[in-house]
Order: sequence, then C-alpha cells, then structure tokens
Amino acid sequence: MTKKRKFNKILIANRGEIALRVIRTCKEMGIKTVSIYSTADRESLHVKFADEAVCIGPPPSRESYLNMAKIMAAAEITGADAIHPGYGFLAENEKFAEICGEYGIKFIGPTPHQISMMGDKITAKDTMKKAEVPVIPGSEGLLEDIKEGKKLAKKITYPVILKATAGGGGKGMRIVWEEKEFENAFAMARTEAGAAFGNDGVYMEKYVEEPRHIEIQVAGDQYGKACHLSERDCSIQRRHQKLTEESPSPFVTQELREKMGQAAIKACKAIDYEGVGTVEFLVDKYRNFYFMEMNTRIQVEHPVTEEVINFDLIKEQIKIAMGEPISGKNYFPAMHAIECRINAEDPYSEFRPSPGKITTLHTPGGHGVRIDSHIYAGYIIPPYYDSLIAKIITMAQTRIEAIETMERALSEYVIEGIKTTIPFHLALMKDKNFREGNFNTAFINTFKFQ
Repeated sequence: MTKKRKFNKILIANRGEIALRVIRTCKEMGIKTVSIYSTADRESLHVKFADEAVCIGPPPSRESYLNMAKIMAAAEITGADAIHPGYGFLAENEKFAEICGEYGIKFIGPTPHQISMMGDKITAKDTMKKAEVPVIPGSEGLLEDIKEGKKLAKKITYPVILKATAGGGGKGMRIVWEEKEFENAFAMARTEAGAAFGNDGVYMEKYVEEPRHIEIQVAGDQYGKACHLSERDCSIQRRHQKLTEESPSPFVTQELREKMGQAAIKACKAIDYEGVGTVEFLVDKYRNFYFMEMNTRIQVEHPVTEEVINFDLIKEQIKIAMGEPISGKNYFPAMHAIECRINAEDPYSEFRPSPGKITTLHTPGGHGVRIDSHIYAGYIIPPYYDSLIAKIITMAQTRIEAIETMERALSEYVIEGIKTTIPFHLALMKDKNFREGNFNTAFINTFKFQ
C-alpha cells in the first residue's frame, strides 16, 4: 500500500491554459509551482504566475516540452517533488512516468504499467473484452496485409475503419466504405501513422454509422476504489478534433448513464487505475455503446464536468497522487454545462492556423460564464504549438439556458489581431439541429457555416 505524502512543490510539464489551470489549483492548496517554458513562451502567463520558472530550450517541442532530460533536470534543480503533465506532450508517455519514479518524483497520473495497458489500442481493447466492457467488432490485432484486411472487412461487413495502434487525434485513421477503396486507404493510414507516431501498425473495426462520441469521466485511487462522474458529449467534431463539449449529453438517458458509468468503472478496475481519466465510447442510434479508448490524463474538456458536479478535478488528481483515498461514490449532473474551444484559426479558410499578436482583448463575464485561457492583450501566439487559446464554459439549470448564455458570452468576446473560431461557435449556438440536440459525429459535414 502506498504511503501518503504531501507535495511541497509541483513542476508543470506543459504550457498554455492547462499550465495556468494547474498553477491556480496548486496555489489554493498551498503548493508551490515550477513552470517550464521554451524561448517562444518567455512572455506567457504560466511563466509569470508560477513561483519559479525554468527555460528548457528552443521552440520545437522535441527540444523543449518533449525533452525528458531537460524537464527532469529542471525538476531536480528546483527541488520539485511531483510533476503534473497536463494534457498532450508527455501526459500519456509511460517512459516519462517511469523516469519520474526513478528520480523519486511523483508523476501525477497513473503508473507506467496502467498507461501502457491503455496506451496501445489493441492491448486496451483486449483488456476491455476480458473485463466484459462492450467493444466494437474488429481485428484481433494488427493487420498483417491487405489480403487479411479485405477478408475480415467482408466478414464484419462494410463500412469499416482503419486506425493507428499508437494513434490519436484522428491521425492514421481511414473510413473504408467498400472493398475497392481498401487498398488505398490501408496504404494511407499506415503512411500517416508512421509519420505521426513512428509506428505504422493499423487495426480495423466495424464503422459505427451516425455515432455519438460520449465519454465517461472516472477516478480511481491507490487502494482499488473507482467511481464515475457521468458523461460528456463530444460529438461536435471536425476531422476527429473536438470543438464543443457538454454535460450531460442530450442523448443519454439516466438508464444509459448508469450502464455506461458501470462499464467505465469495470474498465478502471481491470487495470487498478489510479488517477483521473476518461473512458470514451461510441454510442449508436439505438443507444448501444462500445469502448473506443481510455485517456489516462486530464482532458481539455474537464471543466464541463467540474461545473455540473461542483468538483475541482485537478485538485482531486493531486489528492489521489498524494495517496488520499476517494469515497467511491458516483456523481451525476446537477446542472448543464457547455464548453466551446476557441482556437487561433480562421473558420472562413478551412480553419487555417492564425498565429500572431493579440492587439485587443475583451473577455466576457457575468453569471454562468467561466473562461480558461492564457492570452492577454499584446500576447503573441507562437506558431509552434496547438492552436487552442481559450475555453468558454457556460453553465445553467437547463441545456437551452446554457446555450443562450454561451451565445451571449461569445458575442461579448473580442479578440483582435488574429482570426479565431468565435464566429463558428456563434453560428453553432444558433443552429436549430444543435439546439434540439439532433447531432452526431458527422454533424459538421452538413452544418451550414459561411
């Protein structure tokens, strides 16, 4: 059994809004913080707001935020006794978690073995089958060649989807509608997977048509307890990248919520999961649900869950890492919350990235509005990293009230000097189908935005 410990100083191995988010919770808990930064982030708020900051290299991620040796050196120099990885970068890197352990520094997240069990999609799927969590029919492992793929696709019937075993974010993924498309899709998926992840292995699943992407927030402690904190609907996506999330889902009934919650708990217990995480499911139009993957970290969209159950998930993450037990109680939404991701992208030009200097900034406020962001007037958005610059979260007693609050907040948000996705979200909030909850992961394909 792990001994309880208290952290005196946490190094945050990340940047942007999530680094700032972690700093805020640490301050409330009386824990000192260390920020790391690349030279491109010298003027970032996470550098200014932390108790200490260490420059770890030039802008490219591989030379800074992905450079484990430099991050561990920063932790040793500053005397940090724990590392919070945020999301992205090294958050789901089992090697990094292992190295932290070797240095005697607590990785705030699951163990290297737990990351490994869920990091490889095929291993994760096998683990879920054994735990009797529903999974989508598909290949038992990696596809050896085109011949094997075509044979299996014929058996489980088209359409099928090819996925990178080491993948995420839609990379190395191809939908195949009929046999004549298979050969080209297989080659493209492998090439893209190899370039993105250094591993070109792909596997195949039955493609679920008109699915909803619904995920269950979970938490597990070091003593074998696990609980769920209900769902988030993440079906509004563009090229498998989430744009808007909400909790509760307008599609999920209380009966389905409880079934999916119990399945997610089974997933946690199957690997003795420690920390907060998310179990992602595809839900078809008949409300059948299938395991997709588990994210063994905090999610970008975690604030909508925080707002509907009134818990600080970063604080819970840190408490679990310090060895505090959880109650094991499940939590259900008491409010409705929606999050819109504001990206530095031009929605009128195929969402092309729009880095640059913010010349004017006015942030919305008022009842039911939360902004998680690291930008300020005069801030220069570097071109090297993710384009996410802010998250607007609105919460209300009902879904339609949360939408109306979001529409008002978006209309007040002024960001000049760069292009942002605010006009897209404004149009989305006005859309009849969205307001009625009539959408799935293909919604963007027919959404009228000009």
